[in-house]
Amino acid sequence: MSQRALLVGINRYRIPGSDLNGCVNDVTNIRDILLKYFDFEVRDIRLVVDARATKANIIKRLEWLVAKAKTGDRLLFHFSGHGSQIRDRDGDELKDHLDEILCPHDMDWDGTFIVDDELAALFGRLPKGINLEVILDCCHSGTGTREARGIESLPQELSFKPRFLKPPADILARVDDDDLPVRKLAKGRNPMTHVLFAGCKDNQTSADACIKGYYHGAFTYYFSKHVRETQGAITRGELLKRVRASLRFNGFSQVPQLECTRTERKKKVLA
Repeated sequence: MSQRALLVGINRYRIPGSDLNGCVNDVTNIRDILLKYFDFEVRDIRLVVDARATKANIIKRLEWLVAKAKTGDRLLFHFSGHGSQIRDRDGDELKDHLDEILCPHDMDWDGTFIVDDELAALFGRLPKGINLEVILDCCHSGTGTREARGIESLPQELSFKPRFLKPPADILARVDDDDLPVRKLAKGRNPMTHVLFAGCKDNQTSADACIKGYYHGAFTYYFSKHVRETQGAITRGELLKRVRASLRFNGFSQVPQLECTRTERKKKVLA
């Protein structure tokens, strides 16, 4: 059995006004728990952050993640940064649904983003019996709104930025129907082996928040906190329950999601 992890954290974006604060802390947090509680070695983990986290570099390292994977291997992909949505296209024709996207450092609206279809193609190559864990601490919202108050009106301890990159007006004009069905990023691509933790519901954003004096993704912070408290000996379902409770107790309205089979839900993380 082999194991590999790709951790991507992007605080710095080329698009003016898009920078975040807690994404690099997120990947170092996940790296720490992988080394301490899940028997990963330093050579098993690759980090890509900020200016190095271009679309080309992320895709290249995703290729490394899935290459030569065999039954019984453990793989993990963690992304912390902006997410967004675009109207899905088939050639020159518009379809009736949205694609969710991950936003790399060199994000632009002319195709420099990672669409769910690209993840599908990569993860779909994996054979059955691979344990693939995907953790996304980014926005899954088509509107970029949420119930909690914005960063300007909160004390520093609870302040946040939504991890949603709002499309420009010409892109937004293509998405004018709030009732369009939404395709969940990376959902259901390999149901025998695929586990997806998402930082929030589809109609919410994930918070980039100041917690105890440092910035983190609120979801990744509490995910890592409860893994540490249990030394990794916690089922996915119980971990989700505790992370949701911590977010709610600390004033965050986002509700993390876990997408996997019932059997996988009862197993421990990366088991």
